[in-house]
Amino acid sequence: MEENRELLEQLLESKSYGKISKILKEMNPADIALFFEDIEIEDAIILFRLLPKETAADTFVEMDSDMEQALIAAFNDTELKAVIDELYLDDTVDIIEEMPANVVRRILKHSAPEMRESINEILNYPDDSAGSIMTIEFVDLRKDMTVAEAFEKIRNTGVDKETIYTCYVIDRNRHLEGVVSVLHLLISSRDEIIGNIMDSNVISANTLDDKEDVANQINKYNFMALPVVDGENRLVGIVTFDDAIDVIKEEATEDIQIMAAISPTDKPYLKSGVFEIWKKRIPWLLLLMVSATFTGKIIQSFESALAAQVILTAFIPMLMDTGGNAGGQASATIIRGLSLGDIEFRDWFRVVFKEMRVSLLCGVTLAVANFAKMMLLDRVGLMVSAVVCITLLSVVILAKFVGCSLPILAKKVGFDPAVMASPFITTIVDALSLMIYFSLAKALLQL
Repeated sequence: MEENRELLEQLLESKSYGKISKILKEMNPADIALFFEDIEIEDAIILFRLLPKETAADTFVEMDSDMEQALIAAFNDTELKAVIDELYLDDTVDIIEEMPANVVRRILKHSAPEMRESINEILNYPDDSAGSIMTIEFVDLRKDMTVAEAFEKIRNTGVDKETIYTCYVIDRNRHLEGVVSVLHLLISSRDEIIGNIMDSNVISANTLDDKEDVANQINKYNFMALPVVDGENRLVGIVTFDDAIDVIKEEATEDIQIMAAISPTDKPYLKSGVFEIWKKRIPWLLLLMVSATFTGKIIQSFESALAAQVILTAFIPMLMDTGGNAGGQASATIIRGLSLGDIEFRDWFRVVFKEMRVSLLCGVTLAVANFAKMMLLDRVGLMVSAVVCITLLSVVILAKFVGCSLPILAKKVGFDPAVMASPFITTIVDALSLMIYFSLAKALLQL
């Protein structure tokens, strides 16, 4: 892939589109989509038009929503219809869900009436349900068919189906009766009846089942696809393994983000804006900062028995915990990005630059909120409040720098980035936080 990328970039500079076309035809659509993300949109539009129709559709599905939207805007009506006609229904629905209203209207305008009806039906299912990720493009058979008749139907209709390796046996009212694989069809006599070789013990999902449960079922039983039925056991669609993988990845990402005190988001890190990241992180940091002051309150209750400068010890737990939480947020995001391939070592400067801006916003917000609390509720002196809040701002910036840098550096030298998760980073941040805290206190309070 790296060799192809370098060669394609050189050919693109020299505008050798004929040679580029030959290389793209031999590449996997997923790799083509990755290459398109690294070039200017004007060049991506030109190269996309060089792709064969089927390859273009497969590549389009693999792109991120920003690139898809840019291409749709550049397509004329004929090009847009050609791409849509090659897409599977579930891929079309996924694209529509991420597009603005004007783009959705244009896509639906150039879809066949049957396709529009199916799209609307799937969009009516809850977002977290099996119905929302299923496709209606599957092979259905009758149990009174012979194997020869089954193969004839597969040949006639299979080109438009998302999978033909598993076929579903239904009655005249579309009730699911069994399942048969192409393997069983191949090793059976051409005159054998489907009802005699089908597996009637079918594992299926309901349209309203949670999509994560459906994905786990596919993973558990190693299915290529899982049939989806309605309340009356009528077959309405299937969920394929590639959609199950997407669900598992999304759910794993969400779980990791929640564990690290980050509001879940499905947008890639490098595609997210600084203010967007700030909004996702600052509520949790504010909450964790306030909760961390309870430890300080316990120490503060002994204030009358301590010398005046000992009051500073009351805020050590809050500073250390906030630093650990800030570093944990950055490390969780970067570790996940590294595991998915969204972030590489070459992105280190971009990551650090973004994290420094995010850390400044988070740090200032926390410092202002903490200063108000210390002055109004804790009744602490102005200089002590200043020392704590300046330290807080410094700790957050330092923690996020450590939290985003260490996982990337660990990956570069061959270590698992997960080793640099919250506990390890917290230990480093705690030590540095105390050094900053007491240095500032010594300088400003003249201790």
